[in-house]
Amino acid sequence: MPSLEDELFPSTPGKFKIDRGHNINRQFHRCFASTSTMFIWALFLIALTASYLSFQSFVDSGNWYFTASWGGIQWEKQIRNSAKTNRPGGMSVLVTGAAGFIGSHVSLALKKRGDGVVGLDNFNNYYDPSLKKARQSLLHSQAILVVEGDLNDVKLMAKLFDLVAFTHVMHLAAQAGVRYAMENPSSYVHNNIAGLVTLLETCKSANPQPAIVWASSSSVYGLNDKVPFSELDRTDQPASLYAATKKAGEEITHTYNHIYGLAITGLRFFTVYGPWGRPDMAYFSFTRNILQGKTITIYRGKNKADLARDFTYIDDIVKGCLGSLDTSGRSTGSGGKKRGPAPYRNFNLGNTTPVKVPTLVNILEKHLTVKAKRKIVEMPGNGDVPYTHANISLARREFGYKPTTDLQTGLKNFVRWYLSYYGYNRKDVW
Repeated sequence: MPSLEDELFPSTPGKFKIDRGHNINRQFHRCFASTSTMFIWALFLIALTASYLSFQSFVDSGNWYFTASWGGIQWEKQIRNSAKTNRPGGMSVLVTGAAGFIGSHVSLALKKRGDGVVGLDNFNNYYDPSLKKARQSLLHSQAILVVEGDLNDVKLMAKLFDLVAFTHVMHLAAQAGVRYAMENPSSYVHNNIAGLVTLLETCKSANPQPAIVWASSSSVYGLNDKVPFSELDRTDQPASLYAATKKAGEEITHTYNHIYGLAITGLRFFTVYGPWGRPDMAYFSFTRNILQGKTITIYRGKNKADLARDFTYIDDIVKGCLGSLDTSGRSTGSGGKKRGPAPYRNFNLGNTTPVKVPTLVNILEKHLTVKAKRKIVEMPGNGDVPYTHANISLARREFGYKPTTDLQTGLKNFVRWYLSYYGYNRKDVW
């Protein structure tokens, strides 16, 4: 068994005589060697402990860097590049819900005219996320980065605003759908209320504060039976939880405008449709079921009255969104402190021409050249309303909003996209 001395000092070949007069020095060297080794090990352990504590502190203070799917030098570079403007006086816009239906179209339109765009989306599974991923790929092809993350992630939101001095926020992220609210109400509170507050908290603390345009909904008119719906009408009778969260959003945004000087515009969308649309919307599911030979369910209101909607084509909605951004005005706060009053507005964005649902089906049949199998049932008490009709005079006056696409043309464009996206040949349809 090798001794400690053998371990610390290499053995010497051959034999030699140890001088007893050097025993004290030998013991001293042995002791010194042992002490030196212990000292080195002690230093190593101290350094290791200090490194661990430092590392642990870094992890605790910046845990997002290691646990989130975002972060890093390359990621930060992509954010800044995506936010760069390419026109004089261009905007730098954070678009939430950018992989969604309206969000993807708005992002593309902003980028096309030379504005900087950074997208944010949580890619939830309310409907098939592959459609959202396809929209994300489309945006990526136009040099638009879509960050995968949640609005309620405070550190992510703070990081985005730390990297980019956004001039505007286009807030389109939300839990959509009237009927789904009966199945998963907490999702609406998390996304439509808590998420909105997190965003507003981030914006009010930013310096400079951005102007905010956000998606309210025509559903805030609820049980209102005065038509067409005007921004001056009462909105305190929501017919669904979804509508209630949007109404709550309008009250919350008013509060942040009043206290912190955030310039805020709310847009009440009326039944938006078109290419890259949402699969849960009636025109989309009707198209799918008609092509698959399945029966479609058409609801009727009281006294067998057909439901009617103010169907608004996506391109017209995009024009309204950009017009709202361009006329949003400036926020007046800095670092969470208000310096003066800031604009607060709400606008209807509709088509002003309600169409009955059976007429919508007739148009789809024409473009698909397939006859629908129809089942007519009475509308259940799930929060849907029988009729929507937008008065758009305020938006027309403020920023020249004027819808130009009729339902025939819009559905023709949608059907062309649908057949292409899902790989139908015309002979498959005909």
